[in-house]
Amino acid sequence: MHKYLGNKKAIMLFLLPALLIYSVVIIYPVLQSFFRSFFEWDGLSTATFNGLSNYKELFSDPLLMTSLRNGMIFALVLTIFQIGLGTILALACADPRVRGRKLLKTAYFIPVVLSVTVVCQLWIAIYDPNNGLINRLFDILHIPYQQNWLTSPTTSIIAIAFVNAWQFMGYQFSLLYAGVKSIPEQYMEAATIDGCSKWMAHRKVTLPLMKETFKFCLIVAITSGLGAFVQMLIMTNGGPGTSNYTLTFMIYRYAFMESNYGYACAVSVVLVLLSLLATIVINKTFDRNEA
Repeated sequence: MHKYLGNKKAIMLFLLPALLIYSVVIIYPVLQSFFRSFFEWDGLSTATFNGLSNYKELFSDPLLMTSLRNGMIFALVLTIFQIGLGTILALACADPRVRGRKLLKTAYFIPVVLSVTVVCQLWIAIYDPNNGLINRLFDILHIPYQQNWLTSPTTSIIAIAFVNAWQFMGYQFSLLYAGVKSIPEQYMEAATIDGCSKWMAHRKVTLPLMKETFKFCLIVAITSGLGAFVQMLIMTNGGPGTSNYTLTFMIYRYAFMESNYGYACAVSVVLVLLSLLATIVINKTFDRNEA
């Protein structure tokens, strides 16, 4: 084994196909977007170099702040719901005393394999202000809290983010559950012998040892929130008005609705840089805590 692991040529030979695919699918489009962001281009005619004009216009565009705010709200909802609730469910399903664990694990993952369109249509019906399930429950319970969930600028972004969080919580749950199961049982047994309760042992032993899992899950949640798009498009088409725009929705609008591809590329560069910045900050934060 050491003979093969020490052969750098063999390692590069096996890595080369994956690197080529990654370069063609990821790196080349990113570099092309960065290059095109310095041009005025409609996608068909000859591009005209305009320097930093796209970026100057972008940073004075009020849609940018709306999109950044919505992206952060989306990321916060995903983090709280998917990682917070997912951790509790993962710890519960890893406990052999919990009955029906296999059924629960399957049930949590079912929404992940459903079509996004189907899930969005389901929640549009649930959010319906007149006959939707949520408002009907409030009415039955005599709670005076009837809401236009998808037409209110204040509640619609949270309602849409919750749909994404609900559908893909099973993905985060599977990662967190794998993290819990990877911890040797001897650690929990030692903590129990020392007098810790089950949940205290999880807080003192399990959760600290899951730092790498939490780091990856947090990166997925933050970057998914910043790049959210499909749910907005299907459920409200970015409305009411432009209140539910995100950076990805801005790219869609300027590229495919207004044929301003150079400006859309500038937005995409900002999205990539923000995602990289979030990833670097999360990695640095977790690494600092380990030191």
